Amino acid sequence: MSRPGSPHFLFILVALTALGPMSMQMFLPALPAIRTEFAVTGAAAQATLSVSMLAIALSTLAYGPLSDRFGRRPIVIFGLAVFLIGSAVCAAAPDIWVLVVGRALQGVGGASGMVLARAVVRDIYSRERSAAIIAYLTTAMAVAPMTAPAIGGVLTDFVSWRANFAFIGLVGLAIAVLVLVRLMETHTERETEFGFGEMMRGFARLLARPIFCGYAFNAAFSLSVFFAFISGAPYVIVDVMSRPATEYGFYFILTAVGFMSGSFVATRISQRMGIDKMILLGSSISFVTVATTAGLLAAGLWHPLTLFGPAAVSSFATGLSMPNAQAGAISVNPKAAGTASGLSGFIQMAVAAGVAQAVGTIHDGTPYPMIGVMLVCATLGLLAIALPLWHHRRTGTAAY
Repeated sequence: MSRPGSPHFLFILVALTALGPMSMQMFLPALPAIRTEFAVTGAAAQATLSVSMLAIALSTLAYGPLSDRFGRRPIVIFGLAVFLIGSAVCAAAPDIWVLVVGRALQGVGGASGMVLARAVVRDIYSRERSAAIIAYLTTAMAVAPMTAPAIGGVLTDFVSWRANFAFIGLVGLAIAVLVLVRLMETHTERETEFGFGEMMRGFARLLARPIFCGYAFNAAFSLSVFFAFISGAPYVIVDVMSRPATEYGFYFILTAVGFMSGSFVATRISQRMGIDKMILLGSSISFVTVATTAGLLAAGLWHPLTLFGPAAVSSFATGLSMPNAQAGAISVNPKAAGTASGLSGFIQMAVAAGVAQAVGTIHDGTPYPMIGVMLVCATLGLLAIALPLWHHRRTGTAAY
């Protein structure tokens, strides 16, 4: 077993956190090919993304409280098993709806690592240190999603879209072996009760606190800016601009590098600047960047770089704000870090799933629906940080 806080232990947390996003982003370049093979509408193909995100959102509600009661390790192992089953279903899917079911199972399984890695961090680190460690996780986590669309584009163009799911299934299997051999339990002060009623009461207590809502919804709308982009960009690049899926995959690296860079900067300055200032800075940069992109597109500058260049800056801003928003949300009640991580994860993915499906549904052959939704999300993310600031002012506590 790896010692908590050791490099090996942190690597396991990174791998667990990265698996869900990697599986989500790897198959994005294949969306047009999936739509063509199954002869379905864009909205139906988009369901392979949005239903997976909804599955992640719903399952995060259970993973947090379950891990507070039974421990992090057994719940993670269960989630990885579900992920492997979902990957196999996707690879063999005979029609779009079986593929959607497989994607939902992938989402349920991948959510376990996304939720519980943050809870494990809170188990072994202080509130202030948690923000920096979560930023380290998201920095390293971006390496896998950075290459995922490029790998997915190559596999789609030169093998088949099904090869994406075979590949990610093998990655999930390797992580499962690593968890079984090396991951130790970190949560020893267990909740004594678990049930639907107690779970709902725990969620209600968190939602009644403006400071939690501000952090959770800021993270949700920051994430939704990104998901609005990845939901619309494949169609804009492949269908509207007539570029190959491989080109989309390599351009996507710009956004991943931006997010990774922002998260890395957050590891260096979050403890010095404080959580709230970092969130405000990142949310402000994101809003200005998305508004600038809207202006460029309105001027008729339709080129991959006018999409991916500003998207990289916006992703950098998200890297600054999201680790701090997540750390703020799970630190409202340290004894229920799993519950807070699960609920904040649900809010993030539920909002992002709705945004992703909306972009796919209203796609009209132009980039305008995508950028319009991104602008709305950036605005709401900037407004959300006002709740923690208001809480500090009302209670007379210092902003973090």
